[in-house]
Amino acid sequence: MTPAGPQDVPAEFVRSLRSLRAVTLRPEVILDEVPGPARIAPYSAALTAEVRTERRSVSAAELASGRFVVLFDPAGHEAWEGSFRLVTLVRATLEAEVGSDPMLGEVAWSWFTDALASADLDPLAAGGTVTRVLSQSFGSLDVRSEQTELEIRASWTAADEDLAPHLRAWGALLCAAAGLPPLPDGVVSLAPRH
Repeated sequence: MTPAGPQDVPAEFVRSLRSLRAVTLRPEVILDEVPGPARIAPYSAALTAEVRTERRSVSAAELASGRFVVLFDPAGHEAWEGSFRLVTLVRATLEAEVGSDPMLGEVAWSWFTDALASADLDPLAAGGTVTRVLSQSFGSLDVRSEQTELEIRASWTAADEDLAPHLRAWGALLCAAAGLPPLPDGVVSLAPRH
C-alpha cells in the first residue's frame, strides 16, 4: 500500500482488498503479498504468484510466475474509465516448438480473454502485450535445449470493488500459461502421490 495511515485509506479500497483475501486458488498456485507500486496511483496493492508442480516442495519445478497489481484512484482516471485498475504480468517457459508457433501471441492473449470471460467479467479498457523470447545456448552451454520465454502483460478496469472474480481469472490465466488443464466447477485438484 502507498504510504498513508490506516485512517486515510478509503473504505472502497479496504473492501476491495478484503474481497481478494476471500479467494482460494488451485493448490499449485502459491500467492505472496508484496508492496504495490507507489507512484502510479494514490493507493495500490500487489500479489506475486508461482505455479509449481508441487505446492510445498523446494525441488518442484516452477511452471509459471506472475504479479497482480491493484491500483485505486478515488477520483477516477480518464484513461482507466474508472477508479480500480488491475495490472498483471504472467511469465512461463515453453518448449521451443510451442514457442515457434506463429499463432502463439493470439493463443496467449486468448488465455487472458477466456479467463476473464469464464469469470463472467466484461473488463473496461482492457489492453496488453504478449512477448516471446527464444533462447539458444552456445559453447559450454550448448547442452541446453532451446527455450521460449512467454510474457503476458495486461491491464483492465474493474467495474466495482469486488475484485475476487478478477483474481480468480488471473489464477486461471497463470494456470493456462503453466500448461495445467482447466478444472471444471466443483472439481478439486489433488496433489500428486509420492
